[in-house]
Amino acid sequence: MKRVTGIGGVFFKSKNPEALKEWYWKHLGVTPDDQGYVSFEWRDKDDPEKVGMTAWEVFKADTDYFAPSKTPFMINYRVENLSALLDQLRDEGVKVDDHIEEAEYGRFGWVYDPDGNKIELWEPPQG
Repeated sequence: MKRVTGIGGVFFKSKNPEALKEWYWKHLGVTPDDQGYVSFEWRDKDDPEKVGMTAWEVFKADTDYFAPSKTPFMINYRVENLSALLDQLRDEGVKVDDHIEEAEYGRFGWVYDPDGNKIELWEPPQG
């Protein structure tokens, strides 16, 4: 089973997220959509008709979304079978959060590396 298929998103904290987003837009062209989110779209190398995306987001410095990790960033990795991967990681002794979130844009689970960094695993919706 292939575990990680790519980067699903890059998330980090800022004391002033709106100003930081403005800086990235002005200087690097990182442009948010109408709702303030940034998604970099790309095509699958094996199936060019299949469009994928990588999210980029700045969170408030006091967010608890990364908790219990103390780091100011979190990487989201795309996976193909979240449940099977989480089971396999548990069997290997990896710390796995028991919570799985289901949304219209996919399924999410979380694991922690040996340094305590929270890692988000994302299974995009099929189709």
